[in-house]
Amino acid sequence: MIPLFKVFIAPTVLKEIEKILYSGYIGEGDKVKEFECALSRHVGNNAVATNNGTSAIQLALRLAGVGNGDEVISTPMTCSATNMPILAAGAKIVWADINPWTGNIDPKDVKRKVTPKTKAIMCVDWGGYPCDFDELNIIAKEHGIKLIEDACHAFGSSYKGKPVGSHCDYSCFSFQAIKHLTTVDGGLITCNGDYERAKLLRWYGIDRDAKREDLRCEADITEYGYKFHMNDVTAAIGLEQLAYIDINLNTCLGNAKKYDDAGLSLMYRKDRQSCYWLYTTRVKNRDNYIKRMRDVGIVTSKVHVRNDKYTVFKDSRTFLPGVDEFYSEQVSIPVGWWVGSDGVDKIIEETRKWQG
Repeated sequence: MIPLFKVFIAPTVLKEIEKILYSGYIGEGDKVKEFECALSRHVGNNAVATNNGTSAIQLALRLAGVGNGDEVISTPMTCSATNMPILAAGAKIVWADINPWTGNIDPKDVKRKVTPKTKAIMCVDWGGYPCDFDELNIIAKEHGIKLIEDACHAFGSSYKGKPVGSHCDYSCFSFQAIKHLTTVDGGLITCNGDYERAKLLRWYGIDRDAKREDLRCEADITEYGYKFHMNDVTAAIGLEQLAYIDINLNTCLGNAKKYDDAGLSLMYRKDRQSCYWLYTTRVKNRDNYIKRMRDVGIVTSKVHVRNDKYTVFKDSRTFLPGVDEFYSEQVSIPVGWWVGSDGVDKIIEETRKWQG
């Protein structure tokens, strides 16, 4: 089988993990700081490492001031981990429609959905393809609300020549097992503001960098925080993984270009570059296509269920024609570093057969 996802682990990881495990310090320490510095260079913004991407989103909502009774405009076309933190914050989700040829939130519908209760906009870079940040930032600034980017698919993507992670008030990344950059599990939040507060809140509200005579707890804690920090073991894995990220990303881009040249691409603009965590195309009779591809040794998938179909989000349901259109035909095909030239050719051939 040609898998849709495959875990990449750098061959040097075990040696680095062993150093940390026997160093006498395995919590959040110097390795986390080193990893954060490296990530800051990659995304072009202040970086705060977390234990996972969902924690990063929850932290972003807190920093944005989202609380009980507030509204957050979001997209149902994503992993449920994007939207569960909104409910956890006590806020109401207002679904915005998407562009049916990108899978990303539609700024025009976002603008229609803003109310006096709106506190934030949550946008998701479907498959790694960057959202329309310029349009979304204009809306956010016009109404004095925050733009939060779920970039969990998008490490390595760029928009107008700048890396994803530097365009919104807050951007959240995931380093979960099957992401381009995995630390087994982990996450990141980047902040155009509130950087120092983000560091405080991810660790109980405690300033771990402050000078102290005895315990770090001796300093006053002014607001409650979370146990969202990354540890040195995870960070050590991430640092080794970073050494290979450009090679793996370039392989994905090469495979994606072959699919583009074969006419499988959706509507992609030249002002942005996807990292292609997913290569999503649209096919008729999608569910039968998935079964047919599995029969010939190729794993394909919808990857995520549209969130508005879940009972937990029933109070936010509304008419979303763009989501209806996209979700009925969208499917992701293998594009990663493990898919060789022969595999790409086979996927193209089988997809063309299906399309007739």
